[in-house]
Amino acid sequence: QVQLVESGGGLVQPGGSLRLSCAASVSGSSIQAMGWYRQAPGKQRDLVAQIFGRGNIYYADSVKGRFTISKAAASSTYLQMNSLVPEDTGLYYCNVRLYSGTVAWGQGTQVTVSS
Repeated sequence: QVQLVESGGGLVQPGGSLRLSCAASVSGSSIQAMGWYRQAPGKQRDLVAQIFGRGNIYYADSVKGRFTISKAAASSTYLQMNSLVPEDTGLYYCNVRLYSGTVAWGQGTQVTVSS
């Protein structure tokens, strides 16, 4: 069973920065992709950023130029979030997809952007 441990959420003012971390309990060589999803109140869960085992990266248009996803280690990832705006508020979930087809989710970490 894959376990994901997230950290780094919190309350920040508009224009501020936060860094989210996610560590998976599996070997890095088994991971096809790691990513972050965001769910705002009353809305669906949307993909924000994703990094693939071969290094390809995807960003949602709304975060391009402000967010950066990177590998902290073979089985962990960071999401650096800069120039935050209130629309970035939501519950952020780490997601991992293994080459075996297994998909796992973290418990979610709250990000609130407000003055």
